[in-house]
Amino acid sequence: MTKKALLIGATGLVGKSLLYQLINDQRYSEVVALVRRPLLIAHPKLKIVVFDFDNPDKSLLTGDDLFCALGTTIRTAGSQAAQFRVDCEYPAEIGRIARENGVKQYLLVSSIGANPDSSNFYLRTKGELENRIKDLHFDCFVTAQPSLLLGDRKEFRFGEKIGIFLNAVFNLIIPAKYKGVKASQVANALITLANQHLGGTHVITSDVLRKY
Repeated sequence: MTKKALLIGATGLVGKSLLYQLINDQRYSEVVALVRRPLLIAHPKLKIVVFDFDNPDKSLLTGDDLFCALGTTIRTAGSQAAQFRVDCEYPAEIGRIARENGVKQYLLVSSIGANPDSSNFYLRTKGELENRIKDLHFDCFVTAQPSLLLGDRKEFRFGEKIGIFLNAVFNLIIPAKYKGVKASQVANALITLANQHLGGTHVITSDVLRKY
């Protein structure tokens, strides 16, 4: 039996990899990408929907597995409030509606150190989102918590470039949990775990993600 996947955040580093891997995975007969702007990609089982995240169309949020790689930076968003809306409120609300519509699994791209009590705004936001998804009681909730993501981004992120350099220089002494991981590995891990009938909540960090 093949499944239907929902994907939000299809234009980011991990999101793009999720999109391409999902449409080439025989376990999925339909992939619905909910995006804010049209994508220049076509595939027989891909449906691209320009979606209003502020006023979500509930009828579109049906399927089996919900994959979320949605996120932004404070520079792009313009403020902490705007970033929180994209990084937490949108994914949580989409999850709530999808759960009401019978979606069974939520597969999330989060971050190492995600903690709702963190003093760091970004990590606090990711931790808050994880808590909100847990409270929705999906049959299975998998949250990937990569450290440094490796891959080619469209946008330049100075801090990330420094991180990649330091990761390469000190690779031998950095604990496995904090080493960089390829975006494609994160995507592959989430898709693989979505098809293992796990049940419950699972937190997957970089040391495990790099095995995929």
